[in-house]
Amino acid sequence: MLSILIPTYNYNALPLATVLSKEAVSLKYPVEIIVLDDASPNYAVENEHIATLPNARIVKLTENTGRSAARHRLAEESQYKNLLFLDADVMPVHTNFIEKYAEYFNTKGVIFGGITYKPEKPINTEMLRWVYGHEREKLSVAQRIHAPYSSLTTGCFLIEKETFLNNSKTITVKSYGEDLLFKQKLKEKQIPVLHIDNAVYHLGLESNQQFLKKSLEAVKTTVYLEETGELPNDSRKIQQTYLRLKKFGMLGVFQSFFAAFKSKVKRNLLSPKPNMRWFDLYRLAYYIQLKKKKSA
Repeated sequence: MLSILIPTYNYNALPLATVLSKEAVSLKYPVEIIVLDDASPNYAVENEHIATLPNARIVKLTENTGRSAARHRLAEESQYKNLLFLDADVMPVHTNFIEKYAEYFNTKGVIFGGITYKPEKPINTEMLRWVYGHEREKLSVAQRIHAPYSSLTTGCFLIEKETFLNNSKTITVKSYGEDLLFKQKLKEKQIPVLHIDNAVYHLGLESNQQFLKKSLEAVKTTVYLEETGELPNDSRKIQQTYLRLKKFGMLGVFQSFFAAFKSKVKRNLLSPKPNMRWFDLYRLAYYIQLKKKKSA
C-alpha cells in the first residue's frame, strides 16, 4: 500500500525511522520504510539500527550519487504504488502523520503537507537557514495553493510510483538545487500539486556559511539548467528580476551599487539577524555575474 522512502547523507535517520515505524505497525494496511544511505562517511552505526525496526530496511551505497539519483533508486527498490518521500532531517508534526496522507493514496499528482520550523531560535551560526525557513518555506495551505509548484519542497511529498519514475529518470544533476528540474517537469506536464495540512519540522539546520554556499550553488544550477534548455529563463523570481533589470538597461547600475555594499551584506547574512531582502540581492548579484560570464 505505502512505501516510505528516506534518502540520507551524513545524517542520523534513525529517529525519523523510529517514529514512522511506530505509527506504521498500528495501521491496517502494509507499510514499508526504506532508508538509502548515499555513501555517508558518518552515522553508519546509528543508521544500521534502522534494519532492526519493524517494517524497515536500509540500502547502503558505496558511491555518492546525489539526492535525485538516490530518490530514483529508492523508488525502484519500493514494492508499493504509493510513495512517501521524506528527507532524513525532518520529523512529523502530527502523531497520525501517515494516516493523514492515507486519505490521498492513489491520487493522481503530488501531495504536499508543508514544511515548518521549531519556534525556538537556534544558535547564532545557524540563524540564516532558520530565518529563511520561517519567512520563505513555512507557508499555510492558503499561501501554498497560490503558487502550487514553487511552494513545493521535496523534503516531504506523496506521489504514485509510476508518476515519480516517469519524471525522475532523466534528472542527472547532482548539485544543490536539482529539485528545480523535478518541479519544472511536474509543471510542464500539468501534474497537479495538492497542498494539505500535514507538515513536518525541518530540523537539519546548516551553518550560515554552509547555507549561503548552498544557496549560491542553487543559483549556479539554475544557470546550468537554463543553458541545457531544461529550465525556462523566466520560471524563477531571480530570473524574472534579472530580465526586468536587463530590459531597462539597469544591470550595470545594479552591479556597481551592489559592489559597494557586498561585504556589508555578507556580514549581515552571517550575523544573528540576517535580512532576507539582502539575501535575495546577494543571490541576484551572483546570478548576474554568472550570466555575464556566460555571455562574454
